[in-house]
Amino acid sequence: MRLKKTCIKWLLVFSLALGIIFPGTSAFASTNKTMMQYFEWYVPNDGNHWNRLRDDASYLKNIGVTSIWIPPAYKGTSQADVGYGVYDLYDLGEFNQKGTIRTKYGTKAELQTAINSLHENGIQAYGDVVMNHKGGADYLETVDAVEVDSADRNREASQPYTIQAWSGYDFPGRGNTYSSFKWDWTHFDGTDWDQSRSLKRIYKFAGKAWDWQVSSENGNYDYLMYADIDYDNPEVVNEMKNWGTWYANELNLDGFRMDAVKHIKHSFSKDWVDHVRASTGKEMFTVSEYWQNNFSAIENYLSQVNFNQSVFDVPLHFNFQNASTSNGQFDMRNLQNGTVVSKYPSNAVTFVENHDSQPGQALESTVQFWFKPQAYAFILTRQSGDPTVFYGDMYGTKGTTSYEIPELKSKLEPLLLARKNYAYGTQHDYLDHSDLIGWTREGNTEHDKSGLATLMTDGAGGSKWMYVGSQNAGETWYDITGNQTNTVSINQDGWGQFSVNDKSVSIYVQQ
Repeated sequence: MRLKKTCIKWLLVFSLALGIIFPGTSAFASTNKTMMQYFEWYVPNDGNHWNRLRDDASYLKNIGVTSIWIPPAYKGTSQADVGYGVYDLYDLGEFNQKGTIRTKYGTKAELQTAINSLHENGIQAYGDVVMNHKGGADYLETVDAVEVDSADRNREASQPYTIQAWSGYDFPGRGNTYSSFKWDWTHFDGTDWDQSRSLKRIYKFAGKAWDWQVSSENGNYDYLMYADIDYDNPEVVNEMKNWGTWYANELNLDGFRMDAVKHIKHSFSKDWVDHVRASTGKEMFTVSEYWQNNFSAIENYLSQVNFNQSVFDVPLHFNFQNASTSNGQFDMRNLQNGTVVSKYPSNAVTFVENHDSQPGQALESTVQFWFKPQAYAFILTRQSGDPTVFYGDMYGTKGTTSYEIPELKSKLEPLLLARKNYAYGTQHDYLDHSDLIGWTREGNTEHDKSGLATLMTDGAGGSKWMYVGSQNAGETWYDITGNQTNTVSINQDGWGQFSVNDKSVSIYVQQ
């Protein structure tokens, strides 16, 4: 008998070492995935953002955050650059370039320390990948180019003429460290500035063609800004793949957020992700930003990349915005209409707000403040999609007064804890009213006291009978948000009468 017990003991130890979890071992149950975008556009240019992330890691773990999307970590056109005006992908705040060693967010060493802190708290780190363009060139080049029509980039609007383009990059502060690749005009398709005439146009370089496997907006949406990278150039393709592997390994990243993919040759995006996964031997979860309120366009992109990555659910964001600005006239039964999560839940990263949609930005499409708790409840307590929480919603934004978003931390914490602790098991939908909708989760045996009931409205409050599972019969449930003070008794058949206030949300869990 003693030998048998000893064998069982060592089998358990060995299994735990291998990460094997037996049914019913709730102590080792996996937690729902929740990503946080850990920046907003107006984060102060104080060089302390990586340190804030380091210090925040244990708190983020406690509220259920499992991954962090960090801002672009490399040197931009200036110290104040948010990171999307990419100058040197290999300078992570290490070299004196563009008048600064650190980036807006801090130094490379501080970033590595912050990522180590995330990993110590069981949180993954996803790097922002900006591969569409380069800015802040080191020198001018004389190039022949043609103007193209900004509304139809396939139409040439001039005869070829000579311009001075900012297209030469030799990275004098870094030299050949990490990479000896130097960029010149042959590595780009075009630009938008002729220095010799101080003239802003969209220029296509002579002998070049826009990458065709991109969004069809404006005829061809390859060109976005700065010097547009040419992914028909094999030298460029090789260099960018090499950089992706370096970036992942240098920072010990666990995945990526890919910027502006509708402007990048889709087959390259697919190959780049496959290459980095193969070269690092890691899963490298990847979510791409295809910013268009058009499900068919996003579906086409997923098909073109063979579904090897996820995408942000932009149509769902716009449904949230519409609901928030319709003065109660939005039909809440349609919140999921035309969304990625409704058709491809395993490829959908859901979100409410981000740095582009926040007030004051070019793609501003802000979800109104009063509706944000409902929108977050929708993405955090339902079973489909991988939700993202925006730093600017959690901690507020720092723009001018007219551009600020108030801090929502006290309202988001209960929703995040509901996801972490209770949002498990079979889902039952009650999306059956133009204003008042709800759903329940039955819970499972792996998560103690799990299961919940969410009820929300964009208009008048009310109540619904909803089924939470016969296994929860006899329990008393309360509203974790604190919006409702009454408790709900689950009857012997597993049903309860749940209530919500006007223009509000309530999430009930076991007391």
